[in-house]
Amino acid sequence: MVIADGILTPSMSVLSAVYGIKTKAGGLHEDYAILITCLILVGLFALQHIGTQRVGFLFTPIILVWLLSISGVGIYNIIHWNPRVVSALSPYYVYKLFKLTGKDGWTSLGGIVLCITGAEAMFADLGHFSQLSIRIAFTTIIYPSLILAYMGEAAYLSKHKEDLQRSFYRAIPEVVFWPVFIIATLATVVASQAVISATFSIISQCRALNCFPRVKIIHTSNQVHGQIYIPEVNWMLMVFCLLVVIGFRDTDMIANAYGLTVIIVMFVTTCLMFLVIVMVWKRNLLAAFIFVSVFGSLELLYLSSCLAKVAKGGWIPLIFSLVVSSVMYIWHYGTLQKQSFESHNKTSLDMLLSLGPNVGINRVRGIGLIYTNVLSGIPPMFSHFVTNFPAFHQVLIFVTFQFLTTPRVSVNQRFIVRRIGPPEFRIYRCIIRLGYKDARKDSHAFETDLIETVRVFLQRESDGGDARDSVSQMPVNQHESNRLRDDASTRYENGSGAGPETRRKRVRFCGVGSSKELEDLENAREAGLAYMMGNTCVLARETSSFVKKFVINIVYGFLRRNCRSPSTALGIPHTSLIEVGMAYRV
Repeated sequence: MVIADGILTPSMSVLSAVYGIKTKAGGLHEDYAILITCLILVGLFALQHIGTQRVGFLFTPIILVWLLSISGVGIYNIIHWNPRVVSALSPYYVYKLFKLTGKDGWTSLGGIVLCITGAEAMFADLGHFSQLSIRIAFTTIIYPSLILAYMGEAAYLSKHKEDLQRSFYRAIPEVVFWPVFIIATLATVVASQAVISATFSIISQCRALNCFPRVKIIHTSNQVHGQIYIPEVNWMLMVFCLLVVIGFRDTDMIANAYGLTVIIVMFVTTCLMFLVIVMVWKRNLLAAFIFVSVFGSLELLYLSSCLAKVAKGGWIPLIFSLVVSSVMYIWHYGTLQKQSFESHNKTSLDMLLSLGPNVGINRVRGIGLIYTNVLSGIPPMFSHFVTNFPAFHQVLIFVTFQFLTTPRVSVNQRFIVRRIGPPEFRIYRCIIRLGYKDARKDSHAFETDLIETVRVFLQRESDGGDARDSVSQMPVNQHESNRLRDDASTRYENGSGAGPETRRKRVRFCGVGSSKELEDLENAREAGLAYMMGNTCVLARETSSFVKKFVINIVYGFLRRNCRSPSTALGIPHTSLIEVGMAYRV
């Protein structure tokens, strides 16, 4: 729904602002208003690549002038048309509204909800500003300006009920109409910017948790990590916005869709806050229940009114959300099936090395980085490679990325190194832990950090230290902490790596052996690095159901072929990449 909000907010905001031209130019053809709206939307999305910080700096003066303008217009209308409208601040008139209008008052909530749109996207600003700055700006500038603007509009309507459809622009004094109109149009671009940024953030975090196909994520700021730009998503949002504007044209239908989207986002957020209060903040269950009851009941009242307008445009975000959710679920399901196949078809080191005398495995100079999702044993991709091409590098490092459910992992807690097999094999495993907001470095920086971590690992062994000391532990929670502590220990992996019979022994190494390993590591580093990863084709078994074949073979296969390749997403240089093709039957 947040992604749907990223489509509807620019469409609704810009189109409604441009339609204000008809207030002064009643003979203007609708097609010209649509054309102007499309040009503004194209310009808005074309600006995204320069980064949120620069765009925000450009538009900050505009939004300040806008807030001061609507405040001034509101004060003028209150004084000029109906000063008694200030009494509307009393909650008594909410009760009176429902008493007098009954069902019509409930129906009107679907339109009233548009007065609070934008509040659901404030969380997007947390990636760029502090909580305190947002609170100060909202309470001292934004909220008072909106109250004055709405009271002024109500004061005007109390004397000009015939202008209900264009009340905002009709209420602007003639002398300042065009300046306010221009500022209003620019302000809608600012409102759209926040939701577009929110869409980038949501998709980035979903991608990190394997719930969205791989896309290119560009960090536009060196100081603020939350400022990102996703080209594929940006242009797709632009296309959908243009389709909504050109296809519907009717601001009433788009408003119905927009209102339903916003109130669902708010209601789901309130429900999720129950989990945050209980599980993250560790507060009393009763306090969480009271919070959800108070805010949830208000939002349900608005939601029930908006649901009545599903047939009048509200179906747009529901269909879009269903499609996006299906894509995310299928991608996540297909990824889990692929990882499950690799986990169940891994081979043991002993089995691999026993092939050595039979197939004549040779060791070549250099370091081989083997990318895999398998945390123990040898991935099927590498076994497939060795049995068909019996040679691998002098130093092997199996690299696995683990994305944790925490935002960030500090640099000194990011790498876990352990040994595979006896020291003379020169085979290691490195688990790299990243939070869903962590940015991956370029290949050169990554190589430097990884090899330095292995060197420190061997150096501590050479100095007679316990290998357990070579990795810091991050206490995410007790269960996670225990698991990571076990992973972090230096292990000698032997026996079958495919099941619970795997035999691991803690090993302490003498200084001479580790010194020789350090020398071999430096020599291999000078010889160069090569990257190896699987280029897998995931297919459903012949005995699978039609639904699974459709999901895996067609939908998931289409997504894999059309998203960014793993090597590109990981920043692996093409000239040093070895891809091993395999077909997985899941």
